[in-house]
Amino acid sequence: MTQAELRLCSLLLQEHFGEIVEKVGTSLLRTGPRPLRLLVGDTGLLSDQVKKALCVLIQHNLVRYDVLQPRGCVEYEARSERILRILRYPRYIYTAKTLYGDPGELLVEELLLHGHLPMSCAVARVADRLTETMEDGKAMDYSEVSSTFVRLADTHFIQRCPAAPESPQSPKAPAPPAPALAIAEKDMYTVPRLSLFGKGKRRHSCSEEEEGEQKVKRQKQEGGRSETPPDDGIYWQVNLERFHQHFRDQALVSAVASRMDQTSSEVVRTMLRMSEVTTASGASHTQPLSSNEIFRSLPAGYNIGKQVLDQYLALLADDPLEFVGKSGDSGGGTYTPPELPSPSPCLHPSLIPLLLHRFGSRCARIFRLLLRKKHLEQKQVEDFAMIPAKEAKDMLYRMLSENLVSLQEIPKTPDHAPSRTFYLYTVNVMAAARMLLHRCYKSVANLMERRQHEMQENKRLLEKSQRVEAILASMQATGAEAAQLHEVEEMITGPERQQLETLKRNVNKIDASENQVDETIFVLESFIESTTKRL
Repeated sequence: MTQAELRLCSLLLQEHFGEIVEKVGTSLLRTGPRPLRLLVGDTGLLSDQVKKALCVLIQHNLVRYDVLQPRGCVEYEARSERILRILRYPRYIYTAKTLYGDPGELLVEELLLHGHLPMSCAVARVADRLTETMEDGKAMDYSEVSSTFVRLADTHFIQRCPAAPESPQSPKAPAPPAPALAIAEKDMYTVPRLSLFGKGKRRHSCSEEEEGEQKVKRQKQEGGRSETPPDDGIYWQVNLERFHQHFRDQALVSAVASRMDQTSSEVVRTMLRMSEVTTASGASHTQPLSSNEIFRSLPAGYNIGKQVLDQYLALLADDPLEFVGKSGDSGGGTYTPPELPSPSPCLHPSLIPLLLHRFGSRCARIFRLLLRKKHLEQKQVEDFAMIPAKEAKDMLYRMLSENLVSLQEIPKTPDHAPSRTFYLYTVNVMAAARMLLHRCYKSVANLMERRQHEMQENKRLLEKSQRVEAILASMQATGAEAAQLHEVEEMITGPERQQLETLKRNVNKIDASENQVDETIFVLESFIESTTKRL
């Protein structure tokens, strides 16, 4: 992995899990798979600290382990691609909110926050959180949250975690050094039948919480056992690949809408929605769909005839970007939806702004020209782009030095004499995508460090603001008068309040920038992955 990826992974681990976990994770990323003994020596931490850090990383699927058969030693390996997905957590949560409302948002948030949870525990937590936001006297019913959980599982946005097989072993047989986790594909999205009755509970006051804790301790001392949940041992996690499939579909629909019109994008959206049912998630190719099937599946609001639909499908199939592929003429014509792992129509808009910013509009014009014409000589570039020869030569060499374009030699004779050789410029899309991805990783790391700097510079003021807010909350809970509340609010002066507003505005800008860069990272990673699979 590159230094930019390593730096970004280190910052993400430190921000979300603390210094000890970050030190263990960074050591694994630098050195590769390591056993526990070497990992303790590399980090300089205590053995118990390293064990707890590994537990946290395994809980969140950021580290995998493998048993080396000859010696039976367990090696731990960091999953860099999974660590980088932490950057996309806000997008997963927002998508769940858009599709399934507040219960879906909080369910995905709880699963991402804890790594994996049983269904009963996740439903109870979400119901309690939703009850906190309701008016007094109202509470969220477990059944409503449970139905949203089932819908998330049915659409594969969440899935069951692999579990250790329940194989009976003789007492004399030695226990394996680490359990081998596995799950059948048919059980991955099967929700256990649970009877979850009840409503969410509100948080109690400190005194009531202390009384509850003392009651639990007394029950333990008296030998009372807590009731085992009915789904004990069945854990659930977020299926990130399903979210990525949804993002790819959205990106393709947006690309069609910007290139053609809204009706074309709705036709592509319908085809993608149909392919979710007809094609398995791991399939290399999507199943062809007939024109008649697409026509019957269009939303009711789109009153377009069969003949108009056929015209739209023909336009999509003839487009140079190949949004839709035609595979036959049966059933009014059979069409293949856009390949899910190939968002190449969305890649070009990510590259053009970089060229505009770094090299200017004329370089961007040459780049677009090479993308369209594939191969051109320098004289052809000058003529087609209508740019003077000196400027065109300078711009081509600048892009060549940045690895955005490449030069291909086609000799007329075996001796490769320059006077008898064609020199063709072409766009090296893969190299350009990798270069832009590297810059995106550096940008996100810089944004995170800038946010940490801003928070550290205003640490004292933030702590003071939190103390004042806590005092105000406690006074409001006890029914304090408005004059008393106003007096406490005055503890933060006008300049300090203005400084807090500026800090909040800057942090919000940094967060929005991170999300925007991550959208570009997603498109680039998907393009590189799909192109590599085809090679």
